[in-house]
Amino acid sequence: MRLVDALHEAGRSVAAACCIVGVSRSGYYAARHRPVPPARPADAADGPLLGRMRPIVEAHPFWGYRRVWAWLRYREGLPVNKKRIYRLMREAGWTVQRARQAATRTPKAKPKATRPRQYWGIDMTKFLIAPLGWVYLVLVLDWYTKKIVGWNLSLRSRRQEWEAALAMGVQAEFPEGVRGAGLKLVSDNGSQPTASGFMAAMSVLGIEQVFTSYDNPKGNAETERLMRTIKEELLWLREFTSLEEAQAAIHQWITVDYNQRYVHSALDYMSPLEFEATLKQRETAQAAA
Repeated sequence: MRLVDALHEAGRSVAAACCIVGVSRSGYYAARHRPVPPARPADAADGPLLGRMRPIVEAHPFWGYRRVWAWLRYREGLPVNKKRIYRLMREAGWTVQRARQAATRTPKAKPKATRPRQYWGIDMTKFLIAPLGWVYLVLVLDWYTKKIVGWNLSLRSRRQEWEAALAMGVQAEFPEGVRGAGLKLVSDNGSQPTASGFMAAMSVLGIEQVFTSYDNPKGNAETERLMRTIKEELLWLREFTSLEEAQAAIHQWITVDYNQRYVHSALDYMSPLEFEATLKQRETAQAAA
């Protein structure tokens, strides 16, 4: 219920917050009135640790105990046991409750990146800026390094905004040109990536488009998970008053909070840029051998 409370405090209605988290309002109110079990006597060393955990949990209300543990271990250098973090978060009421899935589907095969700059995913989300209305954020993700290579925020959701986000990534990652590099772009079947102008631009650049099938919800899962991350870490927790304010916050989050510092379990708890640096060191060592 902590997630609903955090969204409600950020300005969402209880109904909207419950919808985002995936719980019913009746279940939310029932949980709030449920008796709290008595806490076990605190260990003498738990107080300082809870003091270090509290600002992390408050800044990242959607983080589970594994990510809190990873941040303490790999960002703050605290050699703490993962089970202890879980116990403390559970006793403090900080654990994240997973939304129940209504149904399961048989997973289908999807591309798997084996090197950087092989598969990029592109997707779009929207959020509300009260004075302006809906604004649209396009993100481009390298599936192998988990790095956000391009993005665009705009009042419109045309294929031109998707091209601008992709162009940012191409210019940064392929300074000598992308044609012939074997880059594949994964997207859904929306109107922007299937627009004739967008497909013509991809053909000129030599980028192969890969479209997810209509009945394969995990076809672009890496990029969709990134969209959820930026919502939980930034968009759902802030009330922006202008496009410029949102652009500055998103730029900060992408370049520093995510690409430089975000811990990924899939990358052995390194950030995307740390993982890239490790890959370059490995390549240099292999070339020198």
